[in-house]
Amino acid sequence: MRDLGKKPAAAAAGYALPFPVPDAAAAIRLAAVLEERVAAVYSDLVRATEGPLRLEAAGALREAAVRAVRWRGSGVTFPGLAERAGQD
Repeated sequence: MRDLGKKPAAAAAGYALPFPVPDAAAAIRLAAVLEERVAAVYSDLVRATEGPLRLEAAGALREAAVRAVRWRGSGVTFPGLAERAGQD
């Protein structure tokens, strides 16, 4: 953030969860939501940067998106290739 001329916000001492997490299923759902949110932040970084930092942000975006799909337990193995959807 500082390299881009921005001032980072101080981390909060605690964070409000987007929904209650009373069991393992809710914890898994929370993990997927958090990965999706991280992916969104990396997406913003991809748009805001160029060069090596942009490449690194794109890789982090891809990794977060993959983790989100893994937590959700669903997704397309080969996005964009409809003929391979549902095949492993």
